[in-house]
Amino acid sequence: METASFQASFLLSPAHRSSVSTATPHGLAFCGLHKNLLSVKTTCAKVGSHSLTTQNPGKSSSWRVMASGSSNNGTPSSFDYDVIIIGAGVGGHGAALHAVEKGLKTAIIEGDVVGGTCVNRGCVPSKALLAVSGRMRELQDEHHLKALGIKVAEAGYERQAVADHANNLALRIRGNLTNSMKALGVDILTGVGTLLGPQTVKYGKVGFTDKTVTAKNIIIATGSVPFVPPGIEIDGKTVFTSDHALKLEWVPDWIAIVGSGYIGLEFSDVYTALGSEVTFIEALDTLMPGFDPEITKLAQRVLINTRKIDYHIGVLAKKITPAKDGKPVQIELVDTKTKEPKGTLEVDAALIATGRAPFTKGLGLENVNVVTQRGFISVDDRMRVIDANGELVPSLFCIGDANGKMMLAHAASAQGISVIEQISGSDNVLNHLSVPAACFTHPEISMVGLTEPQARQKAEEEGFEVSVAKTSFKANTKALAENEGEGLAKLIYRPDTGEVLGVHIFGLHAADLIHEASNAIAMGTSIQEIKFAVHAHPTLSEVLDELFKSAKVGEHSPVSVKAEPVAV
Repeated sequence: METASFQASFLLSPAHRSSVSTATPHGLAFCGLHKNLLSVKTTCAKVGSHSLTTQNPGKSSSWRVMASGSSNNGTPSSFDYDVIIIGAGVGGHGAALHAVEKGLKTAIIEGDVVGGTCVNRGCVPSKALLAVSGRMRELQDEHHLKALGIKVAEAGYERQAVADHANNLALRIRGNLTNSMKALGVDILTGVGTLLGPQTVKYGKVGFTDKTVTAKNIIIATGSVPFVPPGIEIDGKTVFTSDHALKLEWVPDWIAIVGSGYIGLEFSDVYTALGSEVTFIEALDTLMPGFDPEITKLAQRVLINTRKIDYHIGVLAKKITPAKDGKPVQIELVDTKTKEPKGTLEVDAALIATGRAPFTKGLGLENVNVVTQRGFISVDDRMRVIDANGELVPSLFCIGDANGKMMLAHAASAQGISVIEQISGSDNVLNHLSVPAACFTHPEISMVGLTEPQARQKAEEEGFEVSVAKTSFKANTKALAENEGEGLAKLIYRPDTGEVLGVHIFGLHAADLIHEASNAIAMGTSIQEIKFAVHAHPTLSEVLDELFKSAKVGEHSPVSVKAEPVAV
């Protein structure tokens, strides 16, 4: 968050899942991290009134969902489009561009603005604010600057100019996305899309007559909205979600952030750099749930303990009342487990960073016999929608936050591209374990694959050994030149085969460094092969070079490990 990012893709806080009916289904991850991948199995759908057939006899992996008796089940005999995508966020945009590349006549339906959450209320504007917080930290760190021989006057900022920078960036990227689709011939249909039946969609705006269009294939990509737990009153001014916070209408002296996942962490980075004091309220027994524990320990020391941040863990914000009549924001705390009162916190503002909920209401899913699971649309490992009877809905797919598999913007885009590949006749299954995630704090955090506890659980269940290798940024020339030696890279792997199970990085530009590891998992590249890769010197990429070289792999282990796609 999309993902990684502020919000493209973050899930509900685990402690809030049991408190509301719209919480995340069991087995999904917190903060876009692969927390429970080990227990998730591919959804099996029955093939009833439709069947899987090969489109190209020469390719055994090619397939297509074919409806039987189409003339009697409401399926159109001719179509306006090859593909209609409902939702023009990052996932829908990625699918649309790939569909055009494949020669498919494509339309995208958007009821709000092109770009979805990521571009307008998430990944993009948040990075603008974080760019400012990063510069402010550099200018405020007198010790760091002195070590580099730099003298500067006292740093300051203009709040409205910072807010304008974030808004202008969102507008620019939104325009880029819109223009790219128009230039390639994608029809952008404005209005709210609703399924009328198989391969048929209506769309329209309030006060205007609805229009109906048909397509051979329909992709749902409607994304998500901020999740607000019961008992919390949002006024958009003193109690607000990330949607409001990104407007930066004011900078509170003291702000409580409910949730310490990467949404909360990133906002704490912004607010403390701009002068606020922050209090985290975390329902679980530890801060930063979902991250690798070793990374959490180091990140907490650097990102939290050294800043004007305090925290309460193991407590729920049972009730939050906005500031009014001269009174501050009131936060009633209770013990997460016992529900015993833990006092009342009074602050200037409260940011609710407890995750996101799927936006799937009003889609007309009942017209294709689809029932959501806590708001999420059930799909198989190929993103094909599953109906209430456990059968595949012909020619209907769902990608991104709406299916809940991995709530990250880039995961949605990858799922969309995978769906288009299938529609075009090439079987494609996205390996979600290869999808990286990042938290854009200063320094950054990034990760891909399994955490160490997850890997050891998997090893115990499947009967293999797990090893861990680590390298420090303090040993990297480029990091030392930047006077940014605080950081750690961690590799989790199988010593018998050289398979990369997970990589976690905390340090300068960690979000950029993770992709070498991500690609290794995606391509099934073994550590033995990666060790021979050449990295420019001196660069931060050598952190990964040293990490892979330090791994101890058996002498007689195979050279290449082509991992099967992991369905989640």
